[in-house]
Amino acid sequence: MAVTSWSVCGGRIPSSEESRLSRLADDLEAAQLDSGEQVLTGARSVLADTEAGERAVRFAPTRAVECLGDVLRVAVSRGARTPGNEQ
Repeated sequence: MAVTSWSVCGGRIPSSEESRLSRLADDLEAAQLDSGEQVLTGARSVLADTEAGERAVRFAPTRAVECLGDVLRVAVSRGARTPGNEQ
């Protein structure tokens, strides 16, 4: 079993790198990382804007925290798939 960045099903899928589910997990991880980059860009813009409203200033770090959680799950997942780190 491989560890995934998904929080459902215990985050484990069959370890075959060629399985559909494995490819779907890779696609989801790529989307999570892309989303994180977009949120980071937006958050930087909001925080640099001295006239940004309270709502925008609160939303930016809220989304950034969500994306950080995703990125950390991806990092743990990929680390667990590194040879020698199988669980």
